[in-house]
Formats: sequence, C-alpha cells, structure tokens
Amino acid sequence: MGAYDVIVAGGGHNGLVAAAYLAKAGRRVLVLERYGQVGGLAVSAQAFPGVDVRLSRYSYLVSLLPSRIVRDLGLDLELRRRRYASYTPKGGTGLLVDNEDDLRTAASFREVTGGEADHGAWRRFYGLTAEVARVLAPTLLEPLRTQAEIERLVGQEAWRDLFARPIGATVDERFADDTVRGVVLTDALIGTFADPATDLLANRCFLYHVIGDGTGEWNVPVGGMGAVSGALEAAARRAGAEIRTGAEIIGISPSSGEVTFVAEDGEHTVNGGHVLVNLPPAVLDRLTGGRPAVPEGAQLKVNMVLTRLPRLADPSVDPRAAFSGTFHINEGRDQLATAYAQAARGEIPELPPAEVYCHSLTDSSILGPELRGRAETMTLFGLHMPARLFRQDPEKARKAALAATFASINSVLAEPIEECLLTAPDGSPCVEVKTPVDLERDASLPGGHIFHTDLSWPYAEEGGWGVETEHERVLMCGAGARRGGGVSGIGGHNAAMALLRPGTIT
Repeated sequence: MGAYDVIVAGGGHNGLVAAAYLAKAGRRVLVLERYGQVGGLAVSAQAFPGVDVRLSRYSYLVSLLPSRIVRDLGLDLELRRRRYASYTPKGGTGLLVDNEDDLRTAASFREVTGGEADHGAWRRFYGLTAEVARVLAPTLLEPLRTQAEIERLVGQEAWRDLFARPIGATVDERFADDTVRGVVLTDALIGTFADPATDLLANRCFLYHVIGDGTGEWNVPVGGMGAVSGALEAAARRAGAEIRTGAEIIGISPSSGEVTFVAEDGEHTVNGGHVLVNLPPAVLDRLTGGRPAVPEGAQLKVNMVLTRLPRLADPSVDPRAAFSGTFHINEGRDQLATAYAQAARGEIPELPPAEVYCHSLTDSSILGPELRGRAETMTLFGLHMPARLFRQDPEKARKAALAATFASINSVLAEPIEECLLTAPDGSPCVEVKTPVDLERDASLPGGHIFHTDLSWPYAEEGGWGVETEHERVLMCGAGARRGGGVSGIGGHNAAMALLRPGTIT
C-alpha cells in the first residue's frame, strides 16, 4: 500500500477530524477502522429489527464540538438547541428549567423549593460557569497552558469553586434544596464513578459538561449522531484522506511508524511518518507491547422506542416539555450519595439515579415516515453503574440493573414506562441495554469507559498539545488525549495541529 505521512489508527470522530485537517494541509493520510463503518461511538443504528428508527446508540448529544472545527472543515451539520434544559420530578410537582422563560423557571423553583433563594443562587452559579466557558473553551484548541495561567484566566472565585475544592462542597454551600443540588451534581457524574463530596475527578467531569463550545449547551444533531460522523467522513474524503474500513490493527511499531492490520484480504503492514492513535490508551499500550492499565466505566445506557410519552405525576407540565430536555430521575443530592455508596459496595443501586431525553421531540427525522407522529425515541443514561457490578454474571446483572432502573423511573411517573414501549414485529419490546461490560465487548472500550480514560484537567506544566506519548512518532488523537472525552473533535484537532504547527513536534 506504500508509505503515508500519517496513519490514523481508528476511524472514530476524532480520527476523522485529524484526517480532514491533515489532508487539507497536503499530507498523505490513511485512516484504518476495524468496523464496517467509521464513527466509533458517534453512530446511528437500527437497533430493533423491523422498526424504522435510527437511534444514536451510544453517544447522543453534542456540546463539546467547537463551532470552529465545524467551520474549518466545512461540515454539513445541523445542531438544534433545546428550549427546555431540564425537568426534575419531585412529588406531585417538578422543577422545569425553561431556557426561554425565566419567569416560568422562577415560579417552578418557588414551587419546588418554597422560596426565591435557590433560583437566585442558580442564576449566579450558572452565570459563573458561563463566564468560565467563554474564556476556557477557546484554550482547548490551543497548546496547553499552565495551571497558573488557567487560574488567572478564570478568576479566583471560579478557581476555588470549580477547580480547587470538591464540587460537592461548592454545591452544598451555594444551594439549600436537595433536588436543586442534585440537578447541578449530575453534570459531575456522567460516565464518572466518583464521590463529588471528596473526589476532584467529579470537578473535571463537571467542567467538560458546562464549557462546551463556550456556551455549555447540549444540542441535538439532526439525523442523529451518525450525521455528525457522516459529515466528518465526507470532509476527510473531500480533503483527500484515504479511509479503509474492516481493517483491524494488530500492532504498532513506535520506532518505525509501521502499523500492521488484518483485513478480509489478509494481513498488511503500512508505514507512516507519524501514527495518530484514535484508540483508548489501554489499547495503545497493548498494541505497542506495554502493560495496559484498564479504567472503569460507570454508566447504564438504555435505548427505547415508545408509542407515546408517559404521563407525568404533575399534570400542569406538558410531557413534551419535560422530555425534550434532560428529565432527571431520583437524582437528588442525597439519592446520588446513597446510590454511590451502594455501588461502591458492589451492589446495584436500589433506586438508580438516571436521566432521559427524547431525541425525536426535537428532530423527528430519525423516525421512519410511518412512525412520525406515532412513536418517540427515549434515551436513558444511568449513573453509578460501574463495570465491577457486571463482571461476575453480566446477563444476570444487566437484567437486575434494568429492572431497578425501570422501577426508579416508574417511581416518578404517573404510569409504568413499560406500558408505553413500542413492540417490534417479532413481539419483543423496543428496549436495548448497554452496560460497561457490553461496551467493552461490543465497542472495544477497556472497562467500558466512555471517555477512554479518566478525564484530565485542561492544563499541564509540561506544555505541548496534550497528545504526546512516550513514543516520538505516536500521538494520541482520541478521547484519551488530554482535553479529550465526549464527542468534541478536540483530540483530533490538537493532534493534527501538533504536526502542522512548526516547532511543536518534529
């Protein structure tokens, strides 16, 4: 196959971003992807036989993808803003956060908390995070700054409350109501098994969930996540990158830049001046002969198709408003703490905290013509479900986790969610469950960790782009890079820039 300037190992969205930038700059680029399509976890799929719905099977919303990357690569991509940020049931009422009606949001806070204080605290706190997002997001596409530089950039208050002390302490100090505290803390726990009262890992997770593209908004990709990967693939091919699917990498030689892969037509070895690795760090360690340290993912993903939205305990709120944003389920601060303690003991939480949203309420294009107006999609993301819970007996634990999660969501609805499920032509309910062990098996994610490894602070004393490895010719370009994680393209952009900007890497 000849020699290339750059070989990209893995055709996930970050690998496609790197390939597009490098090919546009005139480099000869080869992307190798083990599956029959590119996109990694940013794909759409028909999960239920005979049901014409393209589900975002793994990742499902876009926040971290910088608009600068969209512009640079000329991506044909539409991201829609959600009017409602969230709805959190509490007894016979609930907390509705309406992005376009602050008076309605204030009234909802009064109903749930019994006063004005927490709404004022909410506005002040998210004013602070908005300013942090505004100044910090642009630095994610630049060489790494030092801790001192970031501290000066964000200011003393933000540094203390978001970086220096546990986010749980900040939330407890700023808010009085347990429900409000929990809504804030969920952003510190997505895909992250940590105690926000003590562990600064939760702070890192929180930061990445509130600074996306300088606004922190979580937007809906029209056409599903597959549309994001499709646009990136088109950009890479348009720029001249060569993409080969069905090519499983079995070895990387750091000294020579050789990559060996197996395809349908046999084993091949190709040479690249540099190898950009869009794979988890543990996989890179294995491919280069090291001893991989396997991280631990911590989530339960449940994909569903419904015949209708379930009724709410609060009849004054339209279910379409409640479910088009993030619908919080038993995620009060104390409920989160209880679930964490149970999972840390090796138990499936008795009342699992989770959140759902319905993509089809914002973008019905993912539904086939016959289902539009007759069905809705529902995506559930469960917290505090670490891989350790599913190791011994994956199938038994998966069933137990789903039963507990359905009981949890039913506890805040006016009717069982099971009564709203669409039935596939084969008679089975449209429910798909993915545990960390499933992701490890199906998507080759060590530990089922959706961020490839624990998230890092967006700064480092050693400088560089956060993509460097111990091997001079090998760079990380995926979620496992510093400032990686999530569907962002940042790791891919920064790996490409490390090669294209003179003096950073030779």
